[in-house]
Amino acid sequence: MHCAKAQKKDLPVFQNLSTVIGVESIRWRLKGMLAMSEVNCIKVLRNQKSLSINAIHKTLGINWRTAKKYADGEDLPKEKAVKKEGMMHEEQWGEIVADWLWEDEKLKKKQRRTNKKMFQDLKAMEFPGSYRTVCYFIKEWREGREDLEEETRDKNAERLEHPPGEAQLDFGLMEAVKEGKYMDVHALVLSLPFSNAAYAIPLPGENQECFLQGMKMIFNQLGEVPRKIRIDNLKAAVIRPRGRHEEAVFTDEFLRFANHYGFEPQACNPAAGYEKGNVENKVGYVRYNFITPAPVIENLDHLTDLLKEHLEKDRERIHYKKQVPIKELLEEESQYLLALLEEEYSVFKEEKTKANKYGEILVDQVGIYIPKGANFSQLSVIKYWDRFKVVSPHGEILYDDFRPYMHRNRKIPWDGILRAWLSKPRAVPYSRFAPYLPGRIREYLAITDLAIRKERMRWLIATLVLHDMEEISERFYELLSEQTLEMKEPAGHPFDVDWSIYDQLQSPSPAGGVTE
Repeated sequence: MHCAKAQKKDLPVFQNLSTVIGVESIRWRLKGMLAMSEVNCIKVLRNQKSLSINAIHKTLGINWRTAKKYADGEDLPKEKAVKKEGMMHEEQWGEIVADWLWEDEKLKKKQRRTNKKMFQDLKAMEFPGSYRTVCYFIKEWREGREDLEEETRDKNAERLEHPPGEAQLDFGLMEAVKEGKYMDVHALVLSLPFSNAAYAIPLPGENQECFLQGMKMIFNQLGEVPRKIRIDNLKAAVIRPRGRHEEAVFTDEFLRFANHYGFEPQACNPAAGYEKGNVENKVGYVRYNFITPAPVIENLDHLTDLLKEHLEKDRERIHYKKQVPIKELLEEESQYLLALLEEEYSVFKEEKTKANKYGEILVDQVGIYIPKGANFSQLSVIKYWDRFKVVSPHGEILYDDFRPYMHRNRKIPWDGILRAWLSKPRAVPYSRFAPYLPGRIREYLAITDLAIRKERMRWLIATLVLHDMEEISERFYELLSEQTLEMKEPAGHPFDVDWSIYDQLQSPSPAGGVTE
């Protein structure tokens, strides 16, 4: 390279050189590098004109070492290999997180893991790195996706001050897995903005019975009652939302419930969910941190205990603004709350109905057969949040059972999941769907040999055509033995005849011949 001093003194050399290699090459030299036309000129002088290095140095006025480098050296194009270093790239951790991200991309936003949740799951697998390391890797992975959308909206919001004793209430739709199937859970979440404490009760629906029962269970967990509770315009509580010149009209049942516990209900303006922004954020916080991926539960009581345990532990963290543990702020706020009455409020709804000639009535839009139901001109249906009973005019209980939505569930799409696993067999052990597999099937796919694992997944995909996953688990050894027998049978032409069996069907005649 030509040094700065030479660039000032050897201006005539540059002017002469410009006639040989052009003005563009001079610009490259002033930047401290040689243009390709200059390199070509050096090669021509060396190989075709047979000039020495000294002659090239003097002719072109360049450094001797530079002349030697380009005259005798090879200038071959090379690919730049960028080697990523660190535990996320050199060990299995990056592959695990990438599989999680790849898997979550197929789900709705509310069902995806957060960075914190992924870090916690990695820690459970003895991950030695830090939370920041995981965040950097996730950011790098997402930036590499072609369909990444940049959010350009202004995220600034005005911070509001909330007095103690006021609460906000809202429903949030979440998922759980019960008996190998998805179950929609309507979680009723109450937040206290002053302390940022939260309570959540999973329910099967958002009707009035579930709504009031959920509030009652929250009050029992809290041990007290907020003075004011702000709610959305739920049909279970609001008949007519607030208008320009009139207040919201609440249902009689909800007002009776509020009068019993002594709190003041407040309804938001229509399409103004930001008026209860604290609980809106809290619903997402509960969903992303405690119920994503969907937990495996025995029943709603089991999920209630899980959420209660998680939220009690969560109250030990420091408040994001006040720098005091949320638990201490809740104790401070407790003096502003109302005392919980000892007498419990009975939550139920009674309706009158009549059975058709087949003895059937409609409960939650589902036809239910009631023994001796057609014998009475009128029946009383008493609905609780989880059960219902049918009573005759004489007080006889004709029927008592769970409400139909308690058994409502959705099958897990195992066919699509298994087909996705075929392209990434290593992802099976730590997939979000792995805990949902029945125990026998999970052990069946736990084999370390990836080729065998893929073969077993193909067998499951084929078997799912005729049986669901629960049936495969129950008849696992029977179905597996059938597969083994099919593999042992020789493959022949479908129209071939087994003549030995055909001969056995013939009977000998008295004359010694054969009679068909």
